[in-house]
Amino acid sequence: MTAQQPLVDLRDITVSFGAVKALRGVSFDLRPGEVHALLGQNGAGKSTLIKVLSGVNQRDGGEVLIHGKETNFRSAQDSRDSGIAMVYQDLSLIPSMSVASNLFLGREPHVGAGLVRHRTIHAQAQKYLAEQGFPIKASARVDSLPFAYRQLTEIAKALMGDIKILVLDEPTSALSAGEEEILFKTVAEVTKRGVGVIYVTHRLQEVFRISDRVSVLRDGRNVGTHNTSEITMEKLVSEIVGPGHERMATDTLSVEEGDRRSAFQDDASVRSTAAPVVELRGVRNSRLNGVDLKVRPGEILGLAGMVGSGRTEILETMFGLRKADEGEVLFEGKSVRWRTPHQAIAAGVALVPEDRHLEGLVLEDTIAANIAMPRLPHLTRAGLFSKGEAQRRAKKAVADLNVKAPGIHTRLQNLSGGNQQKVVFGKWLTPEPRLLLLDEPSVGVDVGARDEIYGIIRRFARNGCAVVVVSSELVELQLLCDTLAVVHDGRVTTCVRSSEVQGEERLHHLVQEPAR
Repeated sequence: MTAQQPLVDLRDITVSFGAVKALRGVSFDLRPGEVHALLGQNGAGKSTLIKVLSGVNQRDGGEVLIHGKETNFRSAQDSRDSGIAMVYQDLSLIPSMSVASNLFLGREPHVGAGLVRHRTIHAQAQKYLAEQGFPIKASARVDSLPFAYRQLTEIAKALMGDIKILVLDEPTSALSAGEEEILFKTVAEVTKRGVGVIYVTHRLQEVFRISDRVSVLRDGRNVGTHNTSEITMEKLVSEIVGPGHERMATDTLSVEEGDRRSAFQDDASVRSTAAPVVELRGVRNSRLNGVDLKVRPGEILGLAGMVGSGRTEILETMFGLRKADEGEVLFEGKSVRWRTPHQAIAAGVALVPEDRHLEGLVLEDTIAANIAMPRLPHLTRAGLFSKGEAQRRAKKAVADLNVKAPGIHTRLQNLSGGNQQKVVFGKWLTPEPRLLLLDEPSVGVDVGARDEIYGIIRRFARNGCAVVVVSSELVELQLLCDTLAVVHDGRVTTCVRSSEVQGEERLHHLVQEPAR
């Protein structure tokens, strides 16, 4: 293989699903030792293209050349056998098994009679994780890990084999700044060995930091391939959103640059003097160590902190997923001890979870069914389910939130990530909650859909809902939130107005300072 010959050469690839043309003559190549970023809005064709490379989707036309040879993968195993490792947004780990067992799944060292050497597996896995700089215990069960550490485990698993081509689909979607550094360092190391990396992301700042080239898909076509050093952020955003969307391009660029004057910032937001919707007083449990916090009507409060700091656990305690062993939770001025999320929902609390696929949606079911699920008591009279009312609410949610789908009976698995996330919000539209809890609300969402989701969040706040946001993207917290609370070791260590934090560097300093 010459230095010029691509590891991957996709030529004029077409893919159709029924009458829908997902790819329309897309060409894309990957060279040894480079990082080639693949961008586009949800539904542009990125996932379809990488699934052609993985053997999951079969092409209708075009050629796939691997190491210069025409190839026709019939299965994911064919792709793996050719030295291609895929890391999807939908993780392939087995939650009930340990990290070590997941890493060695299918290649376990055996002793006689087919018995597995578990001690050997755990020792080798821990050594490998330490060498790669992954802060994960090999003995930990996957379902006990924060989502970010599950994502790192998936990446570690992909890197264990003899790979030549690595495909990363939204790899930093739930990673903190420190964990991103681990990933970027790992990518740099594998490219030194000649491995080519296809990097799918919606975070445009990463593209300029990590990639050598960038390709943009829009409506199933490749609308541009550039050397990263030769394209501006503005030009890149314009290619992603397409002609006729210049305003969206301008707003998105403001988000990427952290401009608080963007269209997403509500200039009318002011500190409320109303009584808090929710208040935590000295709350302690297995993960929280004395949390004091207030959120008022119409206020958007952001929880900033490292993975494992207790951010998600604060939301879970507010939602009844965790008990307050000590201290007090007050909702609309009354002390509450919710034993289940059902009690919290009945009181007017809603949660958009971090992992929408695992915790927020039933992908095999329809839009209408998903929107009805948390509101079943409201839709049932004398033991009879009101199908008509459920469909009316689903149609309203699809219209209000601009969900792009053929109809309310479309299955969630057939929607793009941004539209799936809108359906998660749609579950809570009728009746609107008094307290909305958001855990990584824009994970895996493209630049256009992110704009719409920010608008949805602001609309809830304008209607008097108190909103609490957990996000690993500090720029997102600055853009969205009126108030920022820094969480460290199960405590709120700092609480400031967003307007008082000048620049992302200052917020990074606040987040990391307690850990020093």
